[in-house]
Amino acid sequence: MNTSDFDYDLPPELIAQTPIEPRDASRLLVLKRSTGRITHTTFREIHSFLATNDLLVMNESRVLPARLKAHKVTGGVLEVLMLKRRAPLMWEVMVGGKGAHLGTKIFIEGRENLSAVVMEELDGARRVIQFSQPITPLLETVGDVPLPPYIHEPLKDKERYQTVYAKTRGSTAAPTAGLHFTNETLSSLNARGVRHAFVTLHVGLDTFAPVTEEKVETHKIHSEWCQMPRETALAINEMRKMGGRTIAVGTTSVRVLETAARYSAAEKGKEKETGYTRPLHPSHFGRLAGAVQPMLGDTNIFITPGFDFQLVDAMLTNFHLPRATTLMMTCAFGGRENVLKAYQEAIKEKYRFYSFGDAMLIV
Repeated sequence: MNTSDFDYDLPPELIAQTPIEPRDASRLLVLKRSTGRITHTTFREIHSFLATNDLLVMNESRVLPARLKAHKVTGGVLEVLMLKRRAPLMWEVMVGGKGAHLGTKIFIEGRENLSAVVMEELDGARRVIQFSQPITPLLETVGDVPLPPYIHEPLKDKERYQTVYAKTRGSTAAPTAGLHFTNETLSSLNARGVRHAFVTLHVGLDTFAPVTEEKVETHKIHSEWCQMPRETALAINEMRKMGGRTIAVGTTSVRVLETAARYSAAEKGKEKETGYTRPLHPSHFGRLAGAVQPMLGDTNIFITPGFDFQLVDAMLTNFHLPRATTLMMTCAFGGRENVLKAYQEAIKEKYRFYSFGDAMLIV
């Protein structure tokens, strides 16, 4: 499979630079994957395409204020972007600027006596650094929200890069499909019998990065920490008994759901390959009677066309960058020709693209 099969041209003016107000005023393209039929509507009309007993599964990860201003002893300016915590004081980061080599001491601006030392040099600008004190409690005062590089307008309200249900801090990028929901929208859907449940996946920047390899199969997928809580597994099992659908809100929720499906099957001895690198045995949680079991750990599941979806019945997502693994996943679920045709229709109709853009529902 060629990476170029997931390419398309997007006029730069269609890249959304600011979030729309209110959140649910965004447009919604609905794609019926069995026929390729496209419907244009607005997000606040999403209830028209959902049914009683449907279950929205949402990623409640909260974006860290993970962009730090820093400098070296010499005064050279640096920028540190937090990626993943490896130990209480040790983080994998991306460093912008020159001279951040092994042993370099970095001083973080905005907090006296807060510094870090480069402990390991990884590929490109990635480094492993060790802070002089725990950084997570200090991020709200010393860190900024790390907006994607294609957004050039400053964000007036930091909460607009968070979902209204964001809870567990750990992401360096927002699970953007959820940005369209308001508390009122969720309450209205609940009143119609459409329930929602939460998973956690801490989103890394690699999620949105384009694949550079010529062949999709040679791309090494990133891993991300995720969790399927017991109460969500219970809700999914109950919903399946009642004939409802699992609606994945965003590609990150898809990753958790399909990892959980394979983990649950592997735990029964039905599958050897789980796409799951560090699971805890269900005995840590207490085994459930249904098909889906609680789990947590790092997932490296790579979803491309030909993938056998086991839990996801419908998918809500934003419009993704060309050649991104998120676009490949969307094509895997909706059909490559269907999805790329829908993208061309969205471009023709001047939809807003990427993180602050409009939404797409695939049913």
